[in-house]
Amino acid sequence: MESYLFPSIIESSNYEIRNVATDLLHGLKFYEDELGYIIGYLALSEGVAPGKAINSFPTDLDYKLLAKAGLLLSHVKNPAPKNLVTGFPFSMYYVNKSKAEDLLNGVHEITFDPAPFDANGLTQMVTTKVSGVEVIPEIEACSIAARKGDMKKEGNFFIVSIGYGTLEACLSTEKGLVYRTIVSLTGLNYAVNLAIREISKSFYLGLRSEHQFDVAFKEGKIILNRQELNITEIRKRTLQRYFRDIISPSLRNAWKDDDFKNTKSLILTGGGSLYSDLVECFEKDFDFLNLTVVDNPLTFASEGYCIRALENSKGDKDSALGIDIGNSTTIVSLFPRTPVEAQ
Repeated sequence: MESYLFPSIIESSNYEIRNVATDLLHGLKFYEDELGYIIGYLALSEGVAPGKAINSFPTDLDYKLLAKAGLLLSHVKNPAPKNLVTGFPFSMYYVNKSKAEDLLNGVHEITFDPAPFDANGLTQMVTTKVSGVEVIPEIEACSIAARKGDMKKEGNFFIVSIGYGTLEACLSTEKGLVYRTIVSLTGLNYAVNLAIREISKSFYLGLRSEHQFDVAFKEGKIILNRQELNITEIRKRTLQRYFRDIISPSLRNAWKDDDFKNTKSLILTGGGSLYSDLVECFEKDFDFLNLTVVDNPLTFASEGYCIRALENSKGDKDSALGIDIGNSTTIVSLFPRTPVEAQ
C-alpha cells in the first residue's frame, strides 16, 4: 500500500504558475467552474492566505476540491475504476454519509494544469470513475488499520485519533466498536488557537491563516519581525491545557471502570500523537494501560479506509482506494498499479 499526503488548504488562483514544483503532488492546480485553484503544497508556497473551513461538509467547495485532488492523484498512480472508502468524525458521520456518497460516486472529469511541475505542459482533462463508495466513521477506519494492517492488534483496546479538527476515541473489541464509548471532541486547533492568542500578545502575526500558523506550531518555531521565535514552551503549555481542559474530562465521562476491566491497551494515532508533550499527558492519565503510538499516525486512518475498500472490491487491489480528507492533511492510500504481464 502507498499513501500520499498534502496539506488540506486551497486558494483560488488564475495566475500562471510554472516550474515551481517537482511533481503533481507538490504542484496541484486544477479548475472548477472555469476558476483555477491551487491545492496543498502549492497553495502553501504560492498562496497568499490559503485555508479550509474546519469540519467542512460535502456540499462545501473546499471539501469538493480536496476530494477531487485526491481522485486526480489516485488516477495518475493507478487509473483503474475505484472502489472508494472515506469517512467523517463520528459527530458528523450521519449527517454527511449520504451527501458524500452522492458527491463521490460516478464519473469525474478533472481539468488540471501541469505547468507548476512541467513548464511545457498543457492543460489536460482526465476522466476517473468511482464505481462504489462507502462512508464510515473515521475511528472505525483507525480500528480496522490496527486490527488488519501491519499492527495485527488482537483483543480489546482503546484507540484515540488526535486530528487537527477533531479528536476521535473509542473502545474497540473483536465484535466491533462499543458505540457508548465513542468520543468526538475539538481537535488540535484548540491548542493552536491558544498559542496564537498567547503569541499575539507580544508580536504582530500579520495575515497568516490558521493553517499557516499550524505549520509553525508543528516546527516549534516561527519567524516574526525577521527574527526566529522558539515556541516549543508555548506549544507545550497549550497542549497540556488542551489535554487538561478538553480531553481528560471527556474521556473520564465516556469510559467507565467496567470498560477497563478487560482492556489493557491504549493506541494513539493522528497528527497529535506526534507531539511528545501530548503523549506524556496520556501516559500520566492512563499509566495503568499499555500505551502505543502507531508508527504511521498521519496515514493510519487512510490505510484503514483502503483496507476496507480492498474488502469491498473482493481483493482487487487496483480498485481499492482510501481517502482521508482531514482538516490539516488529506491522505490518499492505494495499492501500486499491477504490472501488465508480458504477452
